[in-house]
Formats: sequence, C-alpha cells, structure tokens
Amino acid sequence: MREASGGRTSRWFRTPVRALRTPVRAFGTSLKARRPDRRPPLILLVPACVAALFALLPLGYLAVRALERGPAFAWDVVADERTLDLLGRSLGLTAVVVAASLVLGVSLAWLTVRTALPGARAWSVLATLPLAVPSYVAAFAWLSAEPGLAGFGGAALTLTLVSFPYVHLPVAAALRGIDPAQEEAARSLGHGPLRTFVRVTLPQLRPAAAGGALLVALYVLSDFGAVSLMRYDTFTRAIHTSYRASFDRTPAAALSVVLVVMTVALVAAEARTRGRAGHARTGTGAARPAVPVALGRWRPLALLWCGAVTAVAVAFPLGTLGYWLAVGSSATRDLGGLAETAWGTFGVAAAGAGLTTLLALPVGVIAARHRGRGARLLEQAAYAGHALPGITVALALVFFAVRYAYPLYQQLPLLVCAYAVLFLPVAVAATRAAVLQAPPVLEDMARSLGRRPWQVLREVTVPLAAPGVAAGAALTFVVCMKELPATLLLRPTGMDTLATRLWTETGAGSFAAAAPYAAALILLAAVPSYLLGRHRT
Repeated sequence: MREASGGRTSRWFRTPVRALRTPVRAFGTSLKARRPDRRPPLILLVPACVAALFALLPLGYLAVRALERGPAFAWDVVADERTLDLLGRSLGLTAVVVAASLVLGVSLAWLTVRTALPGARAWSVLATLPLAVPSYVAAFAWLSAEPGLAGFGGAALTLTLVSFPYVHLPVAAALRGIDPAQEEAARSLGHGPLRTFVRVTLPQLRPAAAGGALLVALYVLSDFGAVSLMRYDTFTRAIHTSYRASFDRTPAAALSVVLVVMTVALVAAEARTRGRAGHARTGTGAARPAVPVALGRWRPLALLWCGAVTAVAVAFPLGTLGYWLAVGSSATRDLGGLAETAWGTFGVAAAGAGLTTLLALPVGVIAARHRGRGARLLEQAAYAGHALPGITVALALVFFAVRYAYPLYQQLPLLVCAYAVLFLPVAVAATRAAVLQAPPVLEDMARSLGRRPWQVLREVTVPLAAPGVAAGAALTFVVCMKELPATLLLRPTGMDTLATRLWTETGAGSFAAAAPYAAALILLAAVPSYLLGRHRT
C-alpha cells in the first residue's frame, strides 16, 4: 500500500482526505481534548449483528436436531469411540495441511515480493491460480494418475495444493506494506538476512499468516469432495453418510456441533496469535519499495521451487483434464448446454459473492477497529458456518424456509443465502486485513471535523479499504462457484451448475463426460483468480 508522506497523499488516500484539510496542529489539540470512543457506532453495529445472526442460523437448527432425543443421547454420540477417532483424523489432516500451506504460501510470497526472482510477477499470478481448482477436481486428477494415493496422504496433498493461496495472498500483501527501513536497521546492526527475516519481518507477517492459516483450517474441516474421493473419513464425510443413511438427523447434528466447537476454538486461537498487531504505517517520510534481495547461487533452486509448485498445483490437473478431453470417447459435445450451465454458475456465484461481501463489511470494520468482548464475539459468530458441512447448512436453511419462509423453498435466494453463511469468513478476513492497513488517524481526523460515523465510513474507511474488499469479493466468487454439497441440495429444480454436473458425471464413472465441466469450471474461476493475483502484484 502506498503511504501518505509529507504534503503528498497517495491515490488511494486522495479522495477520502480531500475533505479533511485542516492544520495538523489544530488536529492534535482536538485529539487531546476528547476521549476516543471504543464502542462501534450503530451504523456498523446493527448490520454486523444481523450478519452474525444470519451466520448463526444453522446453529439454531443444530440445537433443535441435536437435542431432539435428549441431551443424554447427543452426549453418547459425541463421546463415542468413533467420534473421537474422527476428531483425531480431522485434526491431524488439518494440522498437516495448515503447516504445509504456511511453508508454501510464505516461501512463495517472500520469493515473489522481496527477491530479484526472474519473472516474479508471473510466478505471483500463477501462485493464485490453484484457487480456481476445486478440491474434488484435484482429487480426481491425482486418483486417475495414481489410485494408490487414496487415503490420508492423497487428501493432505490435494487439500494443500488447492488451499495454500489463502496464505500466499495475505502474506504477499503484508510484505509489500512493511516498511523496509526496519529491516535495513536490523542489517546495519549486524543481523544477517535469515536473522532479520525471523526477528523483524516474520513478526510483522504474523497477523496475515495467522488469518490465512485460519481460512485453510476451516476449508479443510468443511471439505467434502476431496476426502470423499480419497476415501478418507473425516467429520464431513461421516456427517454426510449419517444424513444419507438414516431419517434420524440427531447423530449427524451432534457431530456437526463438534465441528462448531472446533471452529470456535480455532478462531479464538487465531485471534490470540494475531494479538493487537496492526499494519498501518503512520510515520513521516517517503514510502519506497524494499530493495530486492539478490538470490545469487540460490536463483536456480528458487526457480525450481516455484516451477515445481506450479506444476503440481496447476499444470498437472489441467493436463489430466486435457487428456480426458482428448481421448475420452464419451466426452460431451453439447456446447450450448455447457454454455448455459456456465452462465448459470456465474450468475449464482456473483449473487453469493455480493451478498457475502455486504454482510462482511460491518463485521470486518468492527473486528479491525474496535477491541473488546463484543467485537470478538461478532467476528467469531461470522466464522460459525464456515466449518459446517455444506449439507448441514443446506438442511438448516430448508428447515427455516419450510417453517417460516416457504416461498423461498427450492428458490435461488435460498442457495445464495447458503453461500453467504458458508463463505462469510472469507470476506470478513479480507475486509479486516484491508481496514487494518488503512491508517486510523485519518478516521480520527474526520471525526474531529464533525463527520458523523456513517460519513466517516463512506468517505474514509470504505474508500481506503476498497481494493482489499474487492479482492475478498473476487475470492468469495471463486469459492462460491466451487461449492458442491449445499448446491446439490438447494439448487432450484431443473437448474445445474458446473460443480453439480461434474459431480453427477464423476459419480457415474463417466470421467470423460465430466472433463468439459471441470475444464469450464477451472477456466471460469481462473479469471478472478488471475485478476486477484494481478491486483496483489
């Protein structure tokens, strides 16, 4: 992010600050005379509470279902040996994927942002493209090449390769916003490059890395496609099997409650790891980019590392789909139907991304600007639905629609609402990070000049955070297109998306017929992923 320096203001600050021309000395006096208000204004608090209640709606359904046969029965399900085994398997898979994603995301971000890596801009864009590959498509590609990968190893490999961009993107953005003067000061005191990175750079990357790791963890806990194809039992697969195997929803609801508890624990741990760190640079002086680190004899190894990650995460699944398109005799040639399905997928994903971003904006601003238990509870509530399996969220919305809003049953708005519940944390994390990088002193200036809270939000906060919010909306659009379980249950009668057609053909064993839909899904999702990578470079 460009910084305000001296008498100049960067292009991101110029518009919102135009109305704030006042002597700095008078502004300092006004700040001393008033006490800062730590309570969120109603213009933010009311819609944030609405978003939190919306995200908590599936929990109400789970409470009704889990306690339907009494607390004792629900406890027996939770305390069962099988449940404890699922807990260990899910946590083990999550820990491995998060650790591997941190290694891939942080290393690629540092190589593409802070070093003189040849083609750094192109490598940075390529590192975002795995977002366009659904986990079930990646699992299908690896299984078709090596069936022996089924199990824990295959699930961990697949989920790591499709989720590490959640770490790469925020860490790369944080690296660009760090003042290089601190690293230069450390080196002038005799610290080497490695010690400088560990002692100076890495602590400043902690909030971004922790936020990305949280998204990866929630993605792994809620994934259904990859673990199903890899035949590795986790909570999501067990919940789906329980729903399909019996009319009794109580065991599945009890297992879903365990996932909610795990989500709350992860969000609390991420908040503690993040601490009170911020990203804004408010000091004087000219903002300048960091001097790229010369790789020297490590350059071939760095290029090999970037090329290997791109090959296994992007080139391999695309090559596999190309093979099935070329040699599969059953591949569909219905281009008109494919185009219609692609257009429907684009429309419903855009609507889901729009609603999700709108709900995430007040929650993200409060999480970034206000401290206290209430702000933490609002943020944690927004994350509640993300770790729930899509089928659980879908059944909760069906339960609500049938009882209280029947006209929405089997209608498109219900599917859009499911996307908002499932992916609200993606937009909240992006909004919070964007607001954290905006200097809060500019909002204080606006309030000192008599601006009302809604005017500060419209004229200062939103314009400053707009690029990051837009990036979060693009990321939400991508994950909405790839969502499978909730779409299978909630899509209107006669409507198909690329994900549902792909799953139908794959379930029937028609891999060649599924290939066009997989290729179209990847290509459609690659557009916002590419733009997202270009925005961050």
